Order: sequence, then structure tokens, then C-alpha cells
Amino acid sequence: MIKLLASDLDGTIVHNNEITTMDLEAVKELEKMKVKFVICTGKTYAMTKDICNILKPVYGIFGNGTQIMNIQTGKEIIKNTITNAQISNCLKIAKKEQLHIHIYTDDKIIAQEKLDYMAYRNSILYKNQVKFEIVDSIENYIKMQKPNILKLILSGEKDLGTVKKEMESKEKVTAIRIKKSGIYADKIVGKEYEYLDIVPRHITKYQALMQLSVYLGIPMEQIMTIGDNINDIEMIKHAGIGIAIGGSYKRVQNVATYVTKNTVETGGFAEAVSKFIKEKRSENVYSRRI
Repeated sequence: MIKLLASDLDGTIVHNNEITTMDLEAVKELEKMKVKFVICTGKTYAMTKDICNILKPVYGIFGNGTQIMNIQTGKEIIKNTITNAQISNCLKIAKKEQLHIHIYTDDKIIAQEKLDYMAYRNSILYKNQVKFEIVDSIENYIKMQKPNILKLILSGEKDLGTVKKEMESKEKVTAIRIKKSGIYADKIVGKEYEYLDIVPRHITKYQALMQLSVYLGIPMEQIMTIGDNINDIEMIKHAGIGIAIGGSYKRVQNVATYVTKNTVETGGFAEAVSKFIKEKRSENVYSRRI
């Protein structure tokens, strides 16, 4: 029986900062069935406070695993930050490749020279939730301000496969490569591009979920995960039940237990909750009565 549901946000339960009525009702059903609801997102906690107030998760995994929070108490359980040395070497590679740079701190998104690509997208979607700052040099900003850096994003209109390999070979970081092209093109930004989502080595949504699993005493076999993007693959693949939202990346669908018929816009999350938690519990109650 599923005791915890961990869900991605954007593209899974949130679309352009909107949540369907069906999905909101499904979240309420989880509380009634005493299934712990956990947000598992690439966004930082600062960016998602408003969404957390609506969805009311018990716990949150943020920044692709750099933060684990008890949302109800506000207690930070785990935080992992990128070191200055790691950032410095990544920035050298970014400069050489002429990539757009922005970083995420506890309460800000700081972009070098201008807001573009993912930084521009987030400035549109999250302008009321988090502060955005543009600086001439990220490197100088880090030297002067010494912020906690939860993750680094490098973006460009080129193939970043080689850049990813170079960074991971030279530094103890994990670089998740995501393509925003073709049917996955960024309609908000209005262009095709790739970006690298860079966090400390071995930090992923899945690793953080495993830590939370141990912390709560809930085995992965009793956890259901839902997502749509490349950074969701591991947690979907290794959960008791792993769900890919309809319209998600093919690589995500290929490892999922089930792909919803509905998309994020038509209640794919609610479909998964109904099929794998609500209906299964009803079946179990009926079996016990017999």
C-alpha cells in the first residue's frame, strides 16, 4: 500500500503557475487517505512557497535534492550547497563556451548580464515569489557576497553534451542536461535551447527521496512518484510505483510503471492518484469485507 506520494511540480501538477481543480481535489484526497504528500522539484523553496501554501505538502525536496524541508514546521532537514571551487571551474567552462549563467541562492536568482533562457522563464513565472538580480559578473558577486549556492544553470543554443562531460570529469558535480527543443520547446521564452542544471555530485531528487524514505521509515516500495522531466527519471524508475505524466519526455515514459492518458493541463496527476491509490484502497477494503 502506498504511504507516500512524491510529485514534481512544473509539467506534472503545475502548468504556467496554474493547478487544475481535479488535481487540487486529488491532493485533498491524499490527506484523507493519510498518504504523505511530498513536493519533489528542481525549484528552490523560496520559489515555491506560494504553491506550497496551496498544495500543503508535508515535506518538500527542492533544488533537485539540495534542500529537504519539513513544510509544516519550516524545519530544514538537509541542505547541500556548491563549493566556491566547484563554481569557479564551472564558470571558466561556461565562459569558454559562451553560455548564459545564473545561480540559485536561498532567496534569490542571480543572472549574469541579463535574464535569458531559464532565468527569463522563471522571472515571468516566479517574479512575485523570489527576487531576481542581474550582475556584471557572477564570479565577482560570489566573491563579494559569499552566498549559499544551491545550484547553477548554464544555458545556450547549442549541444551541451560535451560540456556536461567536461564539467562532471573535472569537478564533483552532477550536471543534468535538458533539451528545450521540438515538442518540448520553451513556449514562454519563445526559443529552443539546452541547459545544464548543476548541483553537487550525487545530489538528485532520487537520492534525496531515499534519504527522506529512511528519515520517515517508509520503504521505497511504499512510495509512488510522479514526474515529467529528465530529472525525474531516477525517482520514477526506482519507486514502488513510478508515473509519467502524459506528454512528458519519452525517456521518462520509458521507465514508468504507467503513463497517464491526461496531461498536466487535463488532470494527469489526479488520474494517477485515482488509479493507483484511491481505487486500490477501495479494492483492499472490499477484499477485507469479503
